[in-house]
Amino acid sequence: MVNARPTVERRQLGLALKRLRERSELSQLAAGQHIGKDDSRISKIEDGLATPKAEDLVKLLELYGVVGNERETIVALGAVARKRQPARAYIDLLPDSFQRFGDLEAAASKIRSYEAGVVPGLLQSHGYIDALFASSDNVWWAPSEDRRRNMAEFRRRRQEVTWQAKEKELHFVIGEAALDEVNGSTEVMRGQLRHLLDLIDSKPNLMIQMLPKTVPNNPARGGGLTVFEFGISLPRIGFALVVTGPSTYVDDSEDTANMLRALYRLSELSLTPEETRAAITQKLETL
Repeated sequence: MVNARPTVERRQLGLALKRLRERSELSQLAAGQHIGKDDSRISKIEDGLATPKAEDLVKLLELYGVVGNERETIVALGAVARKRQPARAYIDLLPDSFQRFGDLEAAASKIRSYEAGVVPGLLQSHGYIDALFASSDNVWWAPSEDRRRNMAEFRRRRQEVTWQAKEKELHFVIGEAALDEVNGSTEVMRGQLRHLLDLIDSKPNLMIQMLPKTVPNNPARGGGLTVFEFGISLPRIGFALVVTGPSTYVDDSEDTANMLRALYRLSELSLTPEETRAAITQKLETL
C-alpha cells in the first residue's frame, strides 16, 4: 500500500532498510525481484512512501542477512509503521534508537539544532566523545568498556557520513554553558574548542552560533531541539532531546513549524557566526 504521507516510523523503517540493503551491496532491483516487485516499490519503501507487508519485510531481512536482535527490532518497527494512526508525536521505545536517529541525520538535506548544555554530537572531538560516555558509566548503564567503545565508534561514523555530504546544510546553536562546563578535563575542553574552530574554518556548509548565558527570554531553556529537512518532497521531522528516556519525534507540520520558530528565535538571540568564532577563540586562550 502506498501512503500519501510518510510518518516518522515509515521514514525510520525505510532508511533502516536502505542502510541494510547498501550494507549487503545489493541494488533496489535485486531487492524488488526477491519479493516479486519492481525497484520502484523498493524506492517508495525506502523513502517512507510505502510500508512493506510483514511477509515482504521478512523476505528482505533474509536477503540482507539480518538476524538476531537487529532483525527483531526492524520487524517490530515494521509493525508499528503499519498500525500507527495519525498522531502528534511518536515515542521510539525500540532498541537501537540512536541508529535510527543516525539514519535520519544521514538522509537529511538540512539539519537545524540547538543544544543547551552539551556540544552537539556531530561537532564533538574524539576526546570529548570518550569523556562524555565515560561520565555515564555506572550512572545510565553498568560500567562497560565495550559499550563505551561501540557508542563512541558509532558517533564518529555519524560524523564521517555527515561531513562527506558537502551539500548538507548544518546550523547549530550551542548554549554557552556547553563550552564552559568541563567534560573530562581542561585539556579535553581545549581540544574541543580547537575542534570547533577547525570545523568553522573548514566546513562551508556549517554555521555555528553561541547563545550567551546572559541572554534574556530564551524560549528553550535547558532543552534540545533538532529539525531534519529532506527537501520539498518529504515532510520535516522534529526531535526533542532528553538526557535519558525514550526518543520523541514529531512529524505534524504545525509541531515542526513551532520547533523551527524556536530555532530561528534562538539564532536571533545568539552571537553571529563571526562573533561566535571570536568568543570560542577567547575561551580557548583563557582556559
